[in-house]
Amino acid sequence: MTPILQTDALEPAALLSRRRFIRLAALSAAGLAAGCAVNPVTGRSQLMLVSEDQEIAIDRQNSPHQFSSDYGVCQDADLNRYLQQTGQGLAARTHRRQMPYRFNCVNATYVNAYAFPGGSIAATRGILLTLDNEAELASLLGHELGHVNARHTASQMTQGTLVQALVGGLSAVAGTQGQAAAQLAGQLGMLGGGALLAGYSRDNEREADALGLRYMTAAGYGADGFISLMDKLRAMNKHNPGAIEMMFATHPMSEERYATAVARVQGPYAAARRQPVFRERYMDHTAGLRRIKGAIEAMQKADGFMAKKQYDSAAGSLQAALKTAPDDYAALTMMAKCQMVQQRPAEALRYAELAKQAYPREAQARHLAGFAKLQQKQYASALDDFNAYDRLLPGNPNTSFFQGLSLEGMGQRAEAAKAYARYLKAGGQGDRAKYADNRLSQWGYAKQ
Repeated sequence: MTPILQTDALEPAALLSRRRFIRLAALSAAGLAAGCAVNPVTGRSQLMLVSEDQEIAIDRQNSPHQFSSDYGVCQDADLNRYLQQTGQGLAARTHRRQMPYRFNCVNATYVNAYAFPGGSIAATRGILLTLDNEAELASLLGHELGHVNARHTASQMTQGTLVQALVGGLSAVAGTQGQAAAQLAGQLGMLGGGALLAGYSRDNEREADALGLRYMTAAGYGADGFISLMDKLRAMNKHNPGAIEMMFATHPMSEERYATAVARVQGPYAAARRQPVFRERYMDHTAGLRRIKGAIEAMQKADGFMAKKQYDSAAGSLQAALKTAPDDYAALTMMAKCQMVQQRPAEALRYAELAKQAYPREAQARHLAGFAKLQQKQYASALDDFNAYDRLLPGNPNTSFFQGLSLEGMGQRAEAAKAYARYLKAGGQGDRAKYADNRLSQWGYAKQ
C-alpha cells in the first residue's frame, strides 16, 4: 500500500458532475440548445448555458471543500458576523439581490479573497490583516460581488474555458494556494475549488472593479477606500510578491486597470470621496485577529518554506506561530502536513489530533489523522477518522478509497471492495484507481 499512499498523482475535480459538464461542452461546441439569458448587469442578452439554479448548486457542492482547504471558517464569531453584516449591506445594493450570499473569514494566511458563482465569498486572515478600514473591506467584498453579479464564472463555463479543465481531470485541490500546496493536497486526497477559482480575465477584473466601486459607494463608503486597497496590494506585490502571488494570479492586476479605477474615483465618484471609511469600527472588530498577527506572519513564512521544500525551516516558523497561538487550527494542521511530507507519521498524527481538539467541527484534521494512522497500520482508528471526515464534509470521492484501505487492513475484504467500487464509480483516476481496480480483480469482484 505504500506506493499508493505516497503517490504524486493529482486527483480530478470529481465534485462537479462530469456528465453535466461533458454535456455542456458538447452543446456549446455544436451550437445546439444554446440558451440566452439577460445579463443582470448590462441588461443585454448573452449566451448562457448555466442557469442561476446551477450556479447555486455548483457553489454548494464546492465551496465547503474550498473553505476546508483553507482551514475552515474562522472561529472568531464576532469577526464572521462583522464580515457577514458588511457583505450583506453591499449585497442589498447589487444587481442580483436574490442570491444566497454569505461572507466568511477563512483561517488561511495567504493573501486573497474569492467568490463562488452562487454567492459564497471568503476573505483570508492574511488579507484582512492588510486592511486599515471598513471602506477597504467593502471594496474587497464589493469586487467579489462584482464577479458574482456579472456571472463571470458561469460565462467561463458557457465558453468552455472551465468545462475543458474540469472534464479533462485538472485537479481542483487547493487551487487558490499555489502549485506546491496543490500537489501536497493531491497526495493527501483533499479537494478544493481550484478549477472554479482559477482566475479571471482582465476584462472581468475591470468590470468587477467598476461594480465593486459602485456597490461600496452606494452603501455609504468613501471611494478612496477602493484605491487605498489597490495601493496596498500593489505595494505588497512589489516588496513581498510571494505573499500575494495567488491574489494576482486569480485577480490579474495591470497599470491600465489601476489607472482606470483611479480615474473613476477622481471623476464620476469624486463626491463619494467625502464619505467615511470607518477605521475605528474595522479596528474594533479585527482586534482579535491583530493580536495574533505575529503568528499569522510566521505561518505565511512557513508557507513559503514549504513551497521551496525547506521543511525544517517551515517547522521552525510553525513552532514560532504556535508559541503565540498554541490552539490555532491552521498552524496545527500545517504542522501535521509538514511532518507528513517528511515521512514522520507519528508526529503528524500528534499535531492532527491537537488540531481536531482545537476545531472539532472542521474536517481537514480528521483526514490528516486518518492518513497518518494508515501509515502506522492503525486501520480501525483510521477508518473512524475517515468516516468522521465524510460526515463533516461529504462529497470527496477519495474518502471512499481511504476507507477501502482501512477496511482492507482490518481484513474486511467485502466492505473494502464496496469502498473501492464507490471510488471508481465516482471517477477516481491515477494510481489509486489502478490499485482499487486491481484489488477488485484479484478478489473476484466485478468492476462497478
